[in-house]
Amino acid sequence: MRTAEKTRKTNETAIFISCNLDDSSDTSINTGIGFFDHMLDLFAKHGRIGLNVKADGDLHIDGHHTVEDVGIVLGQVIKEALGDKKSITRYGTAYVPMDESLGFVAIDISGRPFLHFEAEFTNSKLGDFDTELVKEFFTALAFQSGITLHVRVLYGDNTHHKIESLFKALGRAFSQAIQIDPMITGVNSTKGFIE
Repeated sequence: MRTAEKTRKTNETAIFISCNLDDSSDTSINTGIGFFDHMLDLFAKHGRIGLNVKADGDLHIDGHHTVEDVGIVLGQVIKEALGDKKSITRYGTAYVPMDESLGFVAIDISGRPFLHFEAEFTNSKLGDFDTELVKEFFTALAFQSGITLHVRVLYGDNTHHKIESLFKALGRAFSQAIQIDPMITGVNSTKGFIE
């Protein structure tokens, strides 16, 4: 089983995350930010992974530190759980419609962190969640996991729908990329190595 867990404590946040890439039966999300919890739950559900997140952050200031730090720790946990990356498909791509909105995510588990992000949100806040933090989360996740991410809202009107389409697409693309393919000997790279 490909599993990992990590605890990270700073003056701004205390975070525990565990994940299981091969068993989706155990998921529990509590960051103190309802909309963000919903998005992480969507990622786990559509990624077909088990995910436990417990975050206590300085929400009396705002959600920035909590969202960014969850992205950091989640990226680190994913990288550890992937291990040597032998026989994984490595690539994943998903288009996900959410009513009038269409989100797109492409992933390369390359060991080379990168984020290309194209999305505009007309509503700056959803509940207690600042929508500008979507990019902060994806940035932290990409750079800590060593994953190349291309993220894009192709079109849409409703901010909730746009963001939801991205997190669902992230899950579906991630699920594809982490699949074990018995046809792949070693890692899926001509270099014979992925960071």
